[in-house]
Order: sequence, then C-alpha cells, then structure tokens
Amino acid sequence: MAEESVSATLTVAVDVARVFAVLADPTTHSAIDGTGWVQEAADRAPLTEVGQVFRMDMYHPGHPDGDYQVANQVRVLDPPRAIGWLTGQEKEDGHLEFGGWIWRYDLAPLGPSETEVTLTYDWSAVPRSIREYLHFPPFGPGHLINSLHHLAELAAPAPRARTNER
Repeated sequence: MAEESVSATLTVAVDVARVFAVLADPTTHSAIDGTGWVQEAADRAPLTEVGQVFRMDMYHPGHPDGDYQVANQVRVLDPPRAIGWLTGQEKEDGHLEFGGWIWRYDLAPLGPSETEVTLTYDWSAVPRSIREYLHFPPFGPGHLINSLHHLAELAAPAPRARTNER
C-alpha cells in the first residue's frame, strides 16, 4: 500500500506554549506556509475548540479560479501538545464539505525553551472521487520542513532592544 501521509520534525528553540500559540493563531498561517498558497486568514479568531471552523484565502495557479477560499475545521486541540484541522470548502448554501486531508502539529517539550515539532499531512481519508483529479501530496518533499522553519522563525522571541547609555 502506498504512503498516505508525510511528516517532518524539527526541534525549535522556543517553549511549547509559544509554539502552540502561534499555531492556534490563523493570522500566522500564511507566514508558516512554505508553498505561497495560503494568503490571509478570513477568520482571525484564535483556535480554541474542536469543531471550530476557520477560513483561509488561498491562491494556486492550477486552481480554476486562481484565488479561492478553504474552510478548515479543527479536529485536534490539545494545548499545548497537538493541533490539527481538516481542510475543505464552504458551498454556496453554507454547507461545509471536506476533502479528507488533515494537517496536524504534534509538540513535545524538550525543556523550558525547546520544543520538538512534528508536522503531518495525512490524506488517507480522501475519497477516490477526489483522488481522480488531485495528486497527493500536492506539494514537494521540502514543503513540510520549510513550514517548520517558518514556524520556528515566527515563534522565536523577539530580540530585545539594547540601548547604550553614557
């Protein structure tokens, strides 16, 4: 049986609570994404509960419309250990339809200021009808590790300003 998920792991020099907070903020997702497809959070509220839906404005040159919007539904929320969402779309009648792929981040504290982050993209629940026109995974092998590096940069504490007093 062919692989139906891909994962990447990176240790970041940031405490687990801070990493989780960045992931739970949809406004950071475009900066984390390594493909350039995620444009902006249409729903900006922090992710706080399983079942919560948040929408993201997207762009992909291969999409029929170029610009489009996805609806994500939180499926895993275990602060500060794990967060994940299923991606789909909202139909004109407001009905949500999901494609079967999930993004999941698992966080393991390695100390007070270090976290192991594993990002998994799992398409095992994608129905055959969708697999007939979409290739999985829809990105190159470096995407997940690039996203983890972007996450590490975003979550890193801001450098303190230094003043020289005389």
